Amino acid sequence: MTDQSVINFYSVSDEYGEFSNFAAYSIKLKGKRWPTSEHYFQGQKFQDAGHREEVRKAKTPMIAARLGRDRKKKLRRDWESIKDNVMRGAVMAKFSQHDDLRELLLATGQAKLVEHTTNDAYWGDGGDGSGRNMLGRILMEIRDKLRVQETN
Repeated sequence: MTDQSVINFYSVSDEYGEFSNFAAYSIKLKGKRWPTSEHYFQGQKFQDAGHREEVRKAKTPMIAARLGRDRKKKLRRDWESIKDNVMRGAVMAKFSQHDDLRELLLATGQAKLVEHTTNDAYWGDGGDGSGRNMLGRILMEIRDKLRVQETN
């Protein structure tokens, strides 16, 4: 892959769908197994342990996402300031706990990873490249960290 290559991902059924937080790879964090990184991320929005557990036990990542967006439940006060680091932790857990995913991520070389969707201009690219693509950026950070670990 050239340094200029771009890899778009979004749907779990597409190529590189494994990069989606909805991909069916469980992670173990904070002493619990979470069905997907989406479950973990959405659960961390809440101070209340009961709300977190409800999200963890959601049958699908879509249900977990819906529960996480429920504004009838009180978000933790610091959520906006910690959400990127929560996502970093989830992505690191996912790609370090599954060898096949680590290999897939490392095989992307220096390609730019982009969550390509009109549905999200913060975690994704907004569909037209105007979004922040924070999930793609975090994946590239984790890729760099994993690469360093492999050489040590």
